Amino acid sequence: MLISAQTYGQKIQKLFIDTLDNAFDISHYMYNLNGLLPILSPITEPAVGFGAALATVYFIPKKKNDSIKFQMPDIAALAVGLTENGTWFVGGGYLGFWNKDKIRYRGVAGYGDVKLKYYGLGNEFLAKNPINFSLNSTFLLQQALFRIGNSRFMVGGKYIYSKSKVTIFDGSQSEWIKPQDVNVQNSGVGIIAEYENYDNFLSPNKGIRINVNYIQFLEGLGGDLDFGKGTFFVNYYVPAIKNKLISGFRFESQIATGSSPFYMKPFVNLRGVPAMKYQGDIVSLIETEQMFLINNRWGLVGFGGIGNTYNTDADNTDIISAWNYGGGFRYLIARKLGLRMGIDVAKSANDWGIYIIFGSAWIK
Repeated sequence: MLISAQTYGQKIQKLFIDTLDNAFDISHYMYNLNGLLPILSPITEPAVGFGAALATVYFIPKKKNDSIKFQMPDIAALAVGLTENGTWFVGGGYLGFWNKDKIRYRGVAGYGDVKLKYYGLGNEFLAKNPINFSLNSTFLLQQALFRIGNSRFMVGGKYIYSKSKVTIFDGSQSEWIKPQDVNVQNSGVGIIAEYENYDNFLSPNKGIRINVNYIQFLEGLGGDLDFGKGTFFVNYYVPAIKNKLISGFRFESQIATGSSPFYMKPFVNLRGVPAMKYQGDIVSLIETEQMFLINNRWGLVGFGGIGNTYNTDADNTDIISAWNYGGGFRYLIARKLGLRMGIDVAKSANDWGIYIIFGSAWIK
């Protein structure tokens, strides 16, 4: 049976046009038809250079019931990427909101060959003459959080496994790398405590998320080294001006314990700042993001932040700082899910980057 062009156009319109405001919207396609959302994103991460990533995101709606309360769908994703310096990766993940959001599951697995630079921990020589290296790594994460009663508090744990091989391209500088860091298998377990009262998990407009977690890698679990990492972060959103301005604030701090491999030390994680350029035994940062709402769909974003590193055994014990600023836009692409997407352009002292934002820039 042939379908007329008019009928076909009407079906497409029903899939991608919101009847409330006649704007482009993928809510019906994603939530009711289990649609795949392809995302082609440029990679401009200063640490690895220009490239592209292709991701496919699949929303899995909950079964409909008598409750009128919106239930967050599960999310599955696959991604591949390649950059100009030879970095490539492939991986997938699953984010589950189970048993009426009483259990939150997260699983990630992947493999990558990443070309990076090691700037040392407060070392003046390496800061000016970084070591070029590649990191071939297999990664697995299993994590589950369990809600305490009907409260906003959740507790849980996670397991991380990685097997990594480091190849140093600057042979004359290999003295800066510990021999045990070159070929390492890591296996660790962690504990997590969290409070979260977002109005929307993907793209919050108001609410706070407070997370404390610690992971310990152990030889007894099949790893090669004993070390750990503790993380504390707070993300806070508030509608500063109703229907006009949403203000976001972020604080994060990490601390390394034991003899962790150099590539697993905490680093300043800000848009526009190269990954691993500013590392330390202790890292802290603050960042703010302000979104001015033009209308119900479109918003303009401005952001800026600063991070500091502290090193307990560095040659130079001074605090090392990094900063960023930038701007972008957001579009409410799926109203029923509250999902915004957009593009950010970020600048730091000597670098810049372009980022495709899916949901919040601070999702982790």
